[in-house]
Amino acid sequence: MSIITLTTDFGAADPFVGIMKGVIAGRAPTARVIDLTHGVPPHDVLAGALILRHSVPYFPRSTIHLAVVDPGVGSERRALCVETAGTLLVGPDNGLLSLAAPRIEIRRIIHLTAEHFFLSPRSATFHGRDVFAPVAAALAAGTPVEKLGSEVRDMQRLDLPPVVREGHALRGQVIYVDHFGNLVTNVSAADLAGLTVRAPSIGIGNVRLRGVAPSYAAVQRGEPVAVVNSWGLVELAVREGSARDQLGASVGAAVVIEA
Repeated sequence: MSIITLTTDFGAADPFVGIMKGVIAGRAPTARVIDLTHGVPPHDVLAGALILRHSVPYFPRSTIHLAVVDPGVGSERRALCVETAGTLLVGPDNGLLSLAAPRIEIRRIIHLTAEHFFLSPRSATFHGRDVFAPVAAALAAGTPVEKLGSEVRDMQRLDLPPVVREGHALRGQVIYVDHFGNLVTNVSAADLAGLTVRAPSIGIGNVRLRGVAPSYAAVQRGEPVAVVNSWGLVELAVREGSARDQLGASVGAAVVIEA
């Protein structure tokens, strides 16, 4: 049985996700469809790319990951299927697929041009229904990747902002905010280990925290805390609250970690 995951910014109020599932059910009725998330912030390609990057490794090999965060739908942007050593990624060529497909792992990139796989007529505003869902279904039904279009050498890539080391300090930033209001930074556990300090000072805005806690429960309810999250990244949280609201920070906010 083939597995297809769905990642979109469509939310739950509109019928878009259900319609995509209907297309898949009609063309690949035995495929198992798993909703990864439909809560990507609208048009936030980086958030969608981060979600894919940190989710794909937990699925069986050959899973088909269909992702639609597509502010350029209907434009000249390409539609792609990216085959890596262990998975297939289907979606728009806007960087959404790139963090889950490191260059070293890519086997081939297919520009989806075989229009007989698409729905017809094709809407200029809903390629999730008319292009990406039918292609994912075709893959689940056994269609070889190379039959879907022409191979290309490149794809659009997103670059995460670098962590800058200055003496005994690290300068990073918030790159993602989750449903709980936790502020996920680009500073990794490995970056942190390079400081060789047991309890570094962590600053965001006017707030200073001392050290990285083992869990959210290390502080009292309503208090801010820094942890290394399940993505292996430094995260600023408020126990049973929202760091986004309480600290007044969001994506792009500067974070300084120093001895």
